[in-house]
Amino acid sequence: MLAVFENKIANPPEELSLPFKGSRNLKTKEEVAALIGSGQADLTRYMFCNGDFMALSHQDEHATCPRSSVVKDDIFCIFNGYLHNTCDLRRRYGLSRQATEAMIVVEAYKVLRDRAPYPADQVIKELDGKFSFILFDAKATKLFLARVINPFLLLLQDPEIVRKSCGDRYPPFPPGCLFKSEEGLISFDHPLNKVRGIVREEDEGYNSSAVIFQVDLLTRRYSIPRRGSDANWASVSVTTEGD
Repeated sequence: MLAVFENKIANPPEELSLPFKGSRNLKTKEEVAALIGSGQADLTRYMFCNGDFMALSHQDEHATCPRSSVVKDDIFCIFNGYLHNTCDLRRRYGLSRQATEAMIVVEAYKVLRDRAPYPADQVIKELDGKFSFILFDAKATKLFLARVINPFLLLLQDPEIVRKSCGDRYPPFPPGCLFKSEEGLISFDHPLNKVRGIVREEDEGYNSSAVIFQVDLLTRRYSIPRRGSDANWASVSVTTEGD
């Protein structure tokens, strides 16, 4: 699965704006769309009016790691992997027995959106499984992505497409993290701490494939009061960057 969005929607981490080696090889959205469309007869692609798009292919799909997609109420979701607690989640969100994991994620996102302020990491922690997903709310122009800790699940099944499209600017999406347009990268296990990209300088300059995103346990994110019965938020003392 693949998603291509312009910066004002995706709001990518600032570490990706550094003058990396290979920047001259970047392709346009139109060129990337043509690249992934070649040789994939089963490709499902969602095109948006500004040229942004999401795409899903079932090529080389494994039975233990299925892929699905859904569009509901102008919310587009592509899901890769599986959930252990689909029955419980279907009942919670009032879905039928045929509801896929992608449908469940859409309903979970609606809870996050409509009950704000509601911690995004709490929504993801309710999803028990091995998965990654890309969700785009077209009405709100917001992105929501997540990837659990599993080295075999990527946000793109064919890394070669990324190399051809982005030159050397393709750091992997960090496992154990989610991404929201308005908040950036957030760790599931350390949601109050910043997730930073560490860039290593190589002999020929910066190479963003060497960017590693990890939790900075010494720096706290700006945060909102938390809700829910799973944790005692009253004992949490929140500091902000620079304190």
